[in-house]
Amino acid sequence: MALFDLPVLTPEERKRATKFRESLLDQGFCMMQFSCYLKFTAGKEQAEALASKIGATVPSGGKVDVLFFTDRQYEAIRSFRGTGQRGRPEKPNQLQLF
Repeated sequence: MALFDLPVLTPEERKRATKFRESLLDQGFCMMQFSCYLKFTAGKEQAEALASKIGATVPSGGKVDVLFFTDRQYEAIRSFRGTGQRGRPEKPNQLQLF
């Protein structure tokens, strides 16, 4: 899970923030909330490589935290949504191809 806070006061900062969010989507992340993106990986090594890749693309002045947790920990998340909102995404199959 990638959580971030990026500066967006100037047009250039907004452009960099948009580019960062788009790079997460290009890497297979899905948006949970505006500054919270999630991606399942096959293992710890893949997750750490992905985190390093994210770290290399952090815009100037930005703050990004990457959280790692297991399938079992993800399943234990308690999510609450107001009426008419979708729940959290289901865990994809391990060998899902795009």
